[in-house]
Amino acid sequence: MCGICGYVSRENITAEQLKIMNDVMYHRGPDDSGEEIYETPDHWRIGFAQRRLSIMDLSALGHQPMHSADQRVSVVYNGEIYNYRELREELADYPFRSNCDTEVIIAAYLKWGIRCVERFNGMFAIALYDRKTQDVYLVRDRIGKKPLYYWHEAGNLVFASELKPIMKCPGFPGEIERRVLPRYLFHQYINAPESIYRNVYKLEPGTALRFSRGEIKLWKYWSVRRAYHEAQKYPIGDYREAKELLKAQLQKSVRARMIADVPLGTFLSGGYDSSLVTAMAQECSDSPVKTFSIGFHEEKYNEAKYAKAVADYLGTEHTELYIGEQDMFDLVDSIPQYYDEPFADSSEIATMMVSKLAREHVTVALSGDGGDEFFCGYNIYTNVRQAQRLDLPGAVVHGICGLPGFRQLRMEDKLPFKVRVIAGNREKESKTQFGAGNYLTKAMAMVKEPQNGEPDMLPIHYLTESGYHVKDWQIRRMLLDMDTYLPGDILCKVDRASMKYSLEARCPILDTDVMELSYRIPHAFKYAGGDKKHILKDIAYDYIPRELLDRPKVGFGVPLDKWLRGPLREQLLDYSSYDFLARQDIFDAKYVSDMIGRYVETGDAGPATGANYSKLAWSFFVFQQWYQNYHR
Repeated sequence: MCGICGYVSRENITAEQLKIMNDVMYHRGPDDSGEEIYETPDHWRIGFAQRRLSIMDLSALGHQPMHSADQRVSVVYNGEIYNYRELREELADYPFRSNCDTEVIIAAYLKWGIRCVERFNGMFAIALYDRKTQDVYLVRDRIGKKPLYYWHEAGNLVFASELKPIMKCPGFPGEIERRVLPRYLFHQYINAPESIYRNVYKLEPGTALRFSRGEIKLWKYWSVRRAYHEAQKYPIGDYREAKELLKAQLQKSVRARMIADVPLGTFLSGGYDSSLVTAMAQECSDSPVKTFSIGFHEEKYNEAKYAKAVADYLGTEHTELYIGEQDMFDLVDSIPQYYDEPFADSSEIATMMVSKLAREHVTVALSGDGGDEFFCGYNIYTNVRQAQRLDLPGAVVHGICGLPGFRQLRMEDKLPFKVRVIAGNREKESKTQFGAGNYLTKAMAMVKEPQNGEPDMLPIHYLTESGYHVKDWQIRRMLLDMDTYLPGDILCKVDRASMKYSLEARCPILDTDVMELSYRIPHAFKYAGGDKKHILKDIAYDYIPRELLDRPKVGFGVPLDKWLRGPLREQLLDYSSYDFLARQDIFDAKYVSDMIGRYVETGDAGPATGANYSKLAWSFFVFQQWYQNYHR
């Protein structure tokens, strides 16, 4: 686990400047660093740099940039290739010097070319320079576990694991991409390929980029949609067989992620996913696995007691930390330092705290991320199924309310909220993304309209659902979440929170073979009679008594409304003052100052809405906090 950065440019970016770029990611790799600059025959300058968190082969032989034995290929890389030992056996003719997976990447490229990435099972962001072809490649893992940004402008390419190195690159203009802001305000994250800056992009999951003499070419070597439909050709019709295959594949995935030359443990919330991962880790460990949980003094949020019960049953070496509201509040100011573009999922705070706790004892932690998306665990999936059943009646209601007499009386606005949502859900490309229309309207209205030929704002919803070619809305929403919410929010949150403390987080459920096997498992085995994650729960019960796991999901809640209208009130009002917004020239100054003013006074963002708008206010607050940190 590390951080990488670099460039391909005709500009004279010095070794000292490259080191400055690299060192702003010290937290991602405090154990070692390396910076090198190469010049091509046609006078392109290539800079490669890496900060190293030593996990495999702790010796100097794992230093990066790493070069092939014949000096043809140079690589910087962030992540883990879990099947590197198997690949190394296929590459036995290569003169390996180290025992680390970085050198396997080099050997695989020399034998199979850039398509070698299709053989890698792991989490990775790779930059590779081939002196023979003069090409530079960037590659990101299939589901987007590891981040990779790139700035492409005027024929130059700058890349990095985070935005901070790109911000430090000489000549970076730092123009904010306003067209992504309404979507950010609503979703609380910015999804690939967009970023907060103009001409800066996130390399999408499962994507490779080739930079050749000023031009880039992108191609998808893996996609959720393609993998799903390919796997659907080979369904597993028998439940017992499906369960046995999934259990065996999860066991294999957990074992692979327990290979490390440093101390290792697991995050344990007491829920199904983290408990199952922990149980499998304990199963294949020679000593008690170290487990870590965060507890809350507020009983309604506290799941630590359930995690401890699971830990006691499994016999792990358990550590828990109880925290209060002030402990969480104290982390608010650090959010923009480590989430270096606006990111407003408030559960990032708890993730930072459990990462800090774990890092005091281990360098690697396994998590249960991915179980909800791949096995139908979120409550929204139940709502989506109900919405599909009510879609036809909703269309009838919408049609009646659109008749001249009813339209003049605005009858649809007078319907009960749930009826109004179903009736108004008419966009074919976003059927599974229904919700409160006034949230969408306000998120869009908060940002200044495009001017002087600027491109239109991105639609708040992802208008891509027809591309999945799936009639079942529940499955379609799961696939959409795998493409958006999982990499854009969940995996980003875990990466930045863990890396803040130089901790590597590994996710066994997001193993390539587990993901592709999940696509072969019939949906009825995942959502069985309203029981979400049915098959995954069934496997968990093989390890842990049902009574220790079966309970309503509590979830984690930050008291945003209390904070924003309490200790953060004056700061929020300063950020939303008309004069400040007018100078900033990003938001609609009058609309936002009025809206935030009403929210702070009443908890509402508009007259007679009866709704609390802390989510939008928090997204706005986090953006302004980020803006002050990087653009003041």
